[in-house]
Amino acid sequence: MHNWRTPLDADKVTIPHGRVVVIADRCKGCGFCVEYCPCDVLAISDDFNQKGYHPPVPVRAESCVACGLCELLCPEFAIHVHEEAEAVK
Repeated sequence: MHNWRTPLDADKVTIPHGRVVVIADRCKGCGFCVEYCPCDVLAISDDFNQKGYHPPVPVRAESCVACGLCELLCPEFAIHVHEEAEAVK
């Protein structure tokens, strides 16, 4: 995400960084997490899980801002977001 202007308090705000964990065997391949991720962190993999679905994989893990939207949207509770201790500016 890129803004065309800089906020006045940009030096005081830190952007959180997250780590997405996908439990591939729980996934049913709905794709909600991939479609609605605001930072395009996830993509559908070419591999199959035990159920025969294509689970998501993090492809741009460094872009995750730990918003937790993928975690909220997953109907199978197959995604967890862990906020990293060190924030990136």
